[in-house]
Amino acid sequence: MARSSDVASRPESVTRFEWLSGSLVAFCLACLLVTVVAGLVQVRFGSYEMTRMEVLRAVFDADVLFDPAVWSAFLLGGDLPSLDTRTLVVWTVRMPRVIVGVVAGAALAISGAIFQAVTRNELASPFILGVSRGAGFAVLATLVVFSGLTPFLPFLAALGGAVAFLITYLIAWKDGTSPVRLVLAGVIVNMVFHSLQRGVYFLADDIGVVQSAIAWLTGSLTGVGWEQVRIATPAAALAIVLALVGARQLNVLLLGETTARSLGMRVERTRLLLSGVGILAASAAIAVAGIVSFFGLVVPHIVRNVVGTDYRRLMVGCLFAGPALMVAADVGARLALRPAQIPVGIVTGLLGGPYFLYLMRKQQSMGEL
Repeated sequence: MARSSDVASRPESVTRFEWLSGSLVAFCLACLLVTVVAGLVQVRFGSYEMTRMEVLRAVFDADVLFDPAVWSAFLLGGDLPSLDTRTLVVWTVRMPRVIVGVVAGAALAISGAIFQAVTRNELASPFILGVSRGAGFAVLATLVVFSGLTPFLPFLAALGGAVAFLITYLIAWKDGTSPVRLVLAGVIVNMVFHSLQRGVYFLADDIGVVQSAIAWLTGSLTGVGWEQVRIATPAAALAIVLALVGARQLNVLLLGETTARSLGMRVERTRLLLSGVGILAASAAIAVAGIVSFFGLVVPHIVRNVVGTDYRRLMVGCLFAGPALMVAADVGARLALRPAQIPVGIVTGLLGGPYFLYLMRKQQSMGEL
């Protein structure tokens, strides 16, 4: 009784954030440290040689950090004020790649966590519901058949992923949807779009186009710049905010449809809206980074093993773990075989596959959340 009265007397701000735990804070700080270190390593190396101190001076150059005109040129486009050569190399060539990695990593991790809750299946990811194949087909069709639309490739990729998911949802609909029907419908849509992708390859007569398409479908951050930052950031930021706001609803969805309805939740509407948030996040990442395999599937598992299954913690953990793993993987993709670069999707696939196999062997049961 005394315990109940103590809880009732606690300030609302305390009870609202009581889910914040020491392990979550420590995990986020560790991920932030990994992101910063990997980012500094990323901007350190390149065809223009610089020492460590020169890189640090360029990164923390006051002419960039405190000049609104520079940030306006970065974030809105336009002419860039005169800058030191080293600062120019770091901030216009190398730093955008780190920022795009941060944005894409956070968006893919958040998207994967959402789909695993919506389907109540820990094997779900942004790609198992047809998003990746739909985006890939849109990319191939644009490069091979509608080459005049190439400048709009990121938007068309996002549109293809969204259309594929809508088809998945319509196939799964039968007086409502269920996690099992969504996953099965996603498998069907994946197979159809994969066949369509193969068909488009036969229409290509330029090996350069095929190589570009393969690089996109593998997932790569090579050549990204501030334009990609401007493309991905608004949609990713909106999706992340909505995902954090919807974390409580995701917790309720995990209790099962019957329990969720008894608690007053409109299950189908909530599932569709949260799926839309997941699609928005995945599309923002795919539009600039291509299809990075295993990322949306594995990162939520890593975070869940550290901070637990409460989606308020899980979402915050994914927000920090996604950028750390994406930027670190991209450093490996860029520097492991210097001077050659490999797509970051190959690195995530090589690391994510064995890790997921380890999880399967470690856990007694795997599948339904």
